[in-house]
Amino acid sequence: MGDKSSAHPGAAGRAAAAARPSSIRNVVLVGHSGSGKTTLVEALAQTAGAVQRAGRVEDGGCLSDYDEIEHRQQRSVQLSLVPVEWKDTKINLLDTPGYADFVGELRAGLRAADAALFIVSAADGVDGATRMVWEECAAVGMPRAIVVTHLDAARADFDEMNAICRRVFGGDDPDAVLPLYLPLHGEEGPDGTAPVAGLIGLLSQRIFDYSSGARTESPPDDEHLPLIEEARNRLIEGIIAESEDETLMDRYLGGEDVEVKTLIDDLEKAVARGVFHPVLAAAPAPEDGTQGLGTVELLELITGGFPTPEEREIPAVATPAGKPRPPLTCDPKGPLAAEVVKTSSDPYVGRLSLLRIFSGTLRTDATVHVSGHGLEDRGHEDHDVDERIGALTSPFGKQQRTLPEAIAGDIACVGKLTRAETGDTISAKDDPLLMEPWVMPDPLLPVAIAAHTKQDEDKLSQGLSRLVAEDPTMRLEQNQDTGQVVLWCLGEAHIDVALERLRTRYGVQVDAVPHKVSLRETFAGKAAARGRHVKQSGGHGQYAICEIEVEPLPQGSGVEFVDKVVGGAVPRQFIPSVEKGVRAQAAKGVATGYPLVDIKVTLFDGKAHSVDSSDAAFQTAGALALREAAAQVQIHLLEPVAELRVLVADEYVGPVMSDLSGRRGRVVGTEQSPGGRTLVRAEVPEIEIGRYAVDLRSISHGTGRFDRSYARHEPMPPQLAAKIREQEGD
Repeated sequence: MGDKSSAHPGAAGRAAAAARPSSIRNVVLVGHSGSGKTTLVEALAQTAGAVQRAGRVEDGGCLSDYDEIEHRQQRSVQLSLVPVEWKDTKINLLDTPGYADFVGELRAGLRAADAALFIVSAADGVDGATRMVWEECAAVGMPRAIVVTHLDAARADFDEMNAICRRVFGGDDPDAVLPLYLPLHGEEGPDGTAPVAGLIGLLSQRIFDYSSGARTESPPDDEHLPLIEEARNRLIEGIIAESEDETLMDRYLGGEDVEVKTLIDDLEKAVARGVFHPVLAAAPAPEDGTQGLGTVELLELITGGFPTPEEREIPAVATPAGKPRPPLTCDPKGPLAAEVVKTSSDPYVGRLSLLRIFSGTLRTDATVHVSGHGLEDRGHEDHDVDERIGALTSPFGKQQRTLPEAIAGDIACVGKLTRAETGDTISAKDDPLLMEPWVMPDPLLPVAIAAHTKQDEDKLSQGLSRLVAEDPTMRLEQNQDTGQVVLWCLGEAHIDVALERLRTRYGVQVDAVPHKVSLRETFAGKAAARGRHVKQSGGHGQYAICEIEVEPLPQGSGVEFVDKVVGGAVPRQFIPSVEKGVRAQAAKGVATGYPLVDIKVTLFDGKAHSVDSSDAAFQTAGALALREAAAQVQIHLLEPVAELRVLVADEYVGPVMSDLSGRRGRVVGTEQSPGGRTLVRAEVPEIEIGRYAVDLRSISHGTGRFDRSYARHEPMPPQLAAKIREQEGD
């Protein structure tokens, strides 16, 4: 595990097809934006021989962030797969975005992986969002290791960073988070900084020098021995504490010198079980070098310490009808069960689906069953269809390299799955399955959009459906009350990328317009009115008169219609016509165009004509009567109120509650949650929380989460209602 003999790099640029699940490692890289995940992936690929120079492939493009939007925005916005080979092991490196708006891509990477590398910058420390992901991984027992980057940055201190990692990630057991190596600094430069030139292996007590661009090994100098001793003893004790050999601690305390091989074996087992989390250091290679600092050690950790797909539990499966099936195992000969973890569109290849194969073997041109996927509320239709897949490929930058097959435990791309979306299950057509879905973050930031031109309007529907198919964290809403098309996203950057993809990928230009909430109207008091619709124009005329009384009802009552006509003043066949006209007018509103609710309309009198009265005439009269009644009484505007549940670190509870109060919110309760967090429950008008997803992130430094649900409509303050009426009048 880095302290072993140096391994030879794999063949450059080969499309690897794994021979067996035990020769596969699936690793997701997690860390905040700018921590160096993508740079590290490039360095690992270079050391493994996949590329000749970090970040370059044959066409001159970037190996990981090859999306055009990523190039323009200078940040990762999507999950990327980079497969490399090391010591006859295929390593699928899953590079995830570090920006919070693209946490859906991160969760997809966690689903596809069997272990995680947490990348932390020595210059920036550990942010709250990274800590929360660590806790999620801990909850499911995912093996994790920590890689410290940017050690050459000003004021970077590995010892300090290691102490932070022990405190933040170690929790109740900080000795489960310990370094395997110490950085070795070179000569101090004119600026007073000393670059990291190599690593000191604590178990092997060897020096691994990267200063020449190629890793060399030598024994330590006498000056290094005191530096090694304390850290080495702590590491050995940490490894033994997690050892499955209960006699090892007694032997060690008794003065026995435990063999390095035994320690490495126990270390690898503890890492694979997810109970020990080594800390390593890494840096990219020089432009003309072949190995980046710490990359060999990291590849050794991945191949030796991280679990194979066979060691990880497969998500529960059922039939598409919901009948549970026996648990699957990672067996290439078992039933086919794969999951779409990413969907993208290529202008030349078409739709590409990135699949994690959990069981069975997937082959080119096979006919498979696509089952999905419980996100109908986000604009993703459930479906149950058979499709024939296209070529199986392995991504390599912008290229797709053909694979003969993909076995259980592997990750591969599939073309021509036109109905499959992210989160769908791929199985055999004669044995359809549905996998238990992973948790998708709820999009809570709305943007209302309108087509820029008539030509864009013609393409908008298809473009939106394709966009949403790629991204299950996005919700498409056709709001019937406001008439707006609304995209619900995770943040402003998410919105920017969505609109950019609509424009560049699907040729649809849209404009963002102010988002409207679904207001309502109601009567403030009783009113009576007459609706008179009498017209004569030769031949049959129109004659209908109705008299109504309107009174307010409790919130949530809707529109109630009561018939109290006596003596046949309004013929029985026309009473439903009056009700229909009243309800139609209520749906359109009587003051600002918002639906009228929570009223009781009583029809108590009217007049009819034996020839000129009709269904249409009494519908019109009913609508006129309701408008006349509205003109005689104050109309209240009702605004929707949401119930918010905000989970935030204890130190931010005060600012969060103060902010909610400033939004006309009412805090209705708080309760303690595990991990030093507080759940704040509040009721807040929806018109005040349009940007809350962005604002909470700022207030809580990225650690806060919230969800919302509709509570009720209630009267809007008069001054705000007047402002809304003025805007609607414009």
